[in-house]
This record gives sequence, structure tokens and C-alpha cells, in this order.
Amino acid sequence: MAGGLVAALGAGIAVWASSDDDSATAAGASASRQAAARTGAGAAQAATPTPSRSYALSTTPRTIPAVSAHTPARGPGWKPRSTHRVVVSDAGLADEGRLVAGELGLTYAGEKDDVRAGDLRLALNDDEGANPESYTMTVRGGRVTISAPADAGVFYGTRTLKQAVHAGGTAPEGVVRDQPAKPQRGFTLDIARKHFTAAWIEDRVRELGDLKYNQLGLHFSDDQAFRIESDTHPEIVSDPHLTKAQVKKIVDLAAARHITVVPEIDSPGHLGAVLAAHPELQLRNASGVATRGAIDISKEESANLLDDLLDEYADVFPGGYWHLGGDEYQALTVSSPSASYPQLAAAATARYGSGAGVADLTTGWLNDRADTVRAHDRTMRVWNDGFFRGTSVKPASDLVVAYWTGKEIGARPPVEYLSAGRKMLNYNDEYLYYVLGEPNDFAYPTGRRIYEQWTPRVLRGTTPVAAKYDAQILGGSFSVWCDLANSQTQDQIAAGIRMPLRATSQKLWDAGTPPLTWAQFTALANRLG
Repeated sequence: MAGGLVAALGAGIAVWASSDDDSATAAGASASRQAAARTGAGAAQAATPTPSRSYALSTTPRTIPAVSAHTPARGPGWKPRSTHRVVVSDAGLADEGRLVAGELGLTYAGEKDDVRAGDLRLALNDDEGANPESYTMTVRGGRVTISAPADAGVFYGTRTLKQAVHAGGTAPEGVVRDQPAKPQRGFTLDIARKHFTAAWIEDRVRELGDLKYNQLGLHFSDDQAFRIESDTHPEIVSDPHLTKAQVKKIVDLAAARHITVVPEIDSPGHLGAVLAAHPELQLRNASGVATRGAIDISKEESANLLDDLLDEYADVFPGGYWHLGGDEYQALTVSSPSASYPQLAAAATARYGSGAGVADLTTGWLNDRADTVRAHDRTMRVWNDGFFRGTSVKPASDLVVAYWTGKEIGARPPVEYLSAGRKMLNYNDEYLYYVLGEPNDFAYPTGRRIYEQWTPRVLRGTTPVAAKYDAQILGGSFSVWCDLANSQTQDQIAAGIRMPLRATSQKLWDAGTPPLTWAQFTALANRLG
């Protein structure tokens, strides 16, 4: 997409620049000739001054997501030109500078202190305590300055500039002050049940970056497949899969756009692909019947296997977040888990005492896996149905609740977690789940419904939680789940999620009523590409 935009800009940049410069030059030459004529004629009366050009007050740049605030001003704005420079105040902004220079057809000049006409300057400021993703974009005097307390904010400012130019041809005069409402803005992709090519994922990374998302979740282990190369347990890997080299390229591309890749190895359920290679660890009930996707958490070998994988992939995914899964452990969906799975009941009492049950053992399993990941300095999240009522063993206090559904048996409402002080992420399956094939009463989400009805406080169903809990809701994620993997191609998925991704971006950046109608928002999205 970026290549096409640069090509399009290339055709127009010279026209914009020469049009303005030529008209200014012609006007100046005309004024000079008139003054000379008057002087030569010995005009006794002073020449009438040539009026300066008058500009209308600028309008707010149109971007997705919309900017928080814009102070208008009078002036011509700024148009990119191949002779214009991108300069940086800090060597650490080189990546942001080179990227936007390539996108807008500018010349990257590196660290410079001098000032030239047409400059785009990227700068770090010393605004201590400010949101590191905030930024200020000032368009004044034919130049642009984007400043922020951290490089992430500078990057988002370049996204605003890029979109403003693409939407209207000119970045409008004035000052943009902008920052996101929510610190975590994600897109989750199920690459376990459907293989996605590395190139397709890289395209999504570029798309997410332009929309100011900062997380990409990769769910790469499930009952159907395990989709990333493994050195510690190559026997569990499915074909086709991503190599570690491909994953590193995705992670590096994401990092350059200030996106953290969040891995998920779901356990103790959804492990069918792993268990196909390790049938000795398959959970079986009292009758010896295998339980789909469930690992036997009474066995030490099960813990060792998962910890091997968690340690291995901590090196593959160096970001600060990790998803432990924890949902839909089938041992807890039967009427009497202790009777159906006596080995789990015995392990629970042996470890936690006579009053402990299978839910306690399952909570302990997640806590143990959290210990493994915590050693790698990660912040962890767990699906909401991985937290259980009435257990003597309590989930680790630092586990963030990834709330996806209220439809599971015994599902707890969001307020139970919030009132207990838990932090939460919004994965609401009513609005934010794109489930291939639309099984189990799922329907493909529409961008309009998200844009007009959903906010991060709508964690379950369609009803928001009280505003007093807003600060505990860290953000959310739009998700693609591949339950019926062959229902759509990669290209169909990209088209299907295009507007929902944009609507979710808007509502995570600013949960208030959007400034544009849905029709206007759609038209803007089409104009931006």
C-alpha cells in the first residue's frame, strides 16, 4: 500500500510545489514591473502596496483515528516535495524519519540543527510524565514539526501527517495535540487453525501501524495445529508453519511501527496438536476416554513440556506481553470434575489440601505457567473463563483478564473482576470477533456497529460497565478466529476486517462519539486507502 501511495504522491508533488512557487514568483515579478513603471514615469504619488495573500482558517486534518485536538491557523499548510528534508533531533528517531521520508517522497537528512524551507522535523521533548504515545504536530511557515516525549508518539505524529496529506493533499496549518484514550490497542490473529503467509501478516502489520494499533496477538497453538518452528519440541510442529526467521522478520517489522507481538500458547486446553505428538499426556476420564485438547495437569511431564515451550518462545517474542490462554479446559465443563477425573482430584488434594478440587489444580497450573513467563519479565493475560469462583487457590494478582464472552457456563460478569481490582482487556465476542464460517451463532462483525455502539467499557454483550471502572480497562483487541478455516481466503479476510479494524482503532483511540458520521468515516477510509 505504501508503495502505491508514494507513486501517487510522486506524480502530484511537483505539481503542488511548482503551482505554488510559480504563482508566487509570477506575482512578485508583476509587482516589480509595476513599481518600475511607476518610478520610470516619475509618479508623484506613492505606489499602492500589493496586498498579501489571505488564507482561510485551517480545518482539522482528517485521519483514522481522528486527532484529539487541532488549533486552526491561517496559512498555506504544508505539501511534500522531493527537495524537502526530514531532519531529526535525536539519532533514535532515524527509523521514523526514514519511513516517513520514503512514504512521502522526501529526502532523509538525519540529525540537523539548521532550518530550511519545507523541513519536516522530528523531535523528542522533555515533557516528563506525559503520555509516551502523545505528540504535537505543528504546521507553520511552510514547515512541520512533530514532537513527543518518546519515539512512539513521534511515530504516531508521522501517521497523522501521512494521512492528512493523502486525505487532502495538504497538511493544514495549525497545531495538532493528540494522544490515545487506551494504552493497549490490539489485533489478534488465529494462525493455528488457519495458516497465514508471512507476507500477509506483514501487510497487516503495516496496516495496523498506520491505524495506530500497538499490539498484534498471535494465537499459534490449538487443537488443529502448532504453527511456529520449534527447536525444543520439533515433533509438535504442523505443516505448513512459520519459520523462526519469518517470525523474527514480522516481530522486527512490528517493532519498527511500535507494535508489540503478543504470543499465545493456550493451556491447559486447546493443546490437541501438541498432544497428538505426546499422547501419554492426554487427559482421560475415569473410563479412559480422551478429552479433546486437554492436557493432564496432574502429570509433572505436562508442566515440563509447557515450560519448555514458554521458555523457548520468550526468546522469539521479546515484547513485554504474554497470553497464557486458560480458557475452555474441558475437565471443568462436566457435572462432577472430581468424579470424572479422579487423578486430577487426587493431585489437587495432594498439593493443596483436602478441600481442594479440580478448579484449584487448574488455577495452580496457570499460576505455575505465570511463574515461568514472569521470569522473562512479561505482563500476562488470561481469558476470563480461566478464572474460577470459590477456589482456595487464587489466580496470581498480576494476571490481566482478557474478557471475551459471557456465554460460557458459569461465566462471571465483568464487574466481579473490576470490583476486585483486576485490570481488563476488552475482546468482546459480541462486537470484536470475526469467526470464520460464523459457527455457534457468530456473525461477521460490521465496522458500523463497532463505530456507533461499542466502547471499551462494553466488555460483555452490549451493556457498558460503570464509568468509574474506565481506568482499569487497559484497551482491547479485534480478533480473527479460524474455526472453519476454509470459509474464507486470506484476501477475503483482509477485505472483511478492513472497516471493523478502522472502527475499532477509532474507539480505542477515543471512546467518545466520533466526529464523522459512518458515511463520512467510510468515505475517508476509502480516500486513505
